Amino acid sequence: MAIMRLWHGKVAIEKADEYEKFMISRAAPDYGSVDGLLKLYFQRRNENTIAHFLLVTIWDSMESVKKFAGEHPEKAKYYPEDDTFLLEKEETSALYEVFFEK
Repeated sequence: MAIMRLWHGKVAIEKADEYEKFMISRAAPDYGSVDGLLKLYFQRRNENTIAHFLLVTIWDSMESVKKFAGEHPEKAKYYPEDDTFLLEKEETSALYEVFFEK
């Protein structure tokens, strides 16, 4: 059964464009290097002085998620550069079993 993993982060609006570029150049290749990744969506929503980033990944199995995130796949994964951008670090990512897709 496929697994959807959701991560959310908040960045000051003045750093959002730079964070977007960082995510494409640093995070996307990291996610893509793991066998079992089916889809990757990076999304952004600006809200006043904060940009919200939502990362949605679809994996072929929980084992593949663990290859990426480690033995505790709900634990959020961060890069050292995230300290430059993120206003806070959420501890977890949400995991959902995908039971229907069209």
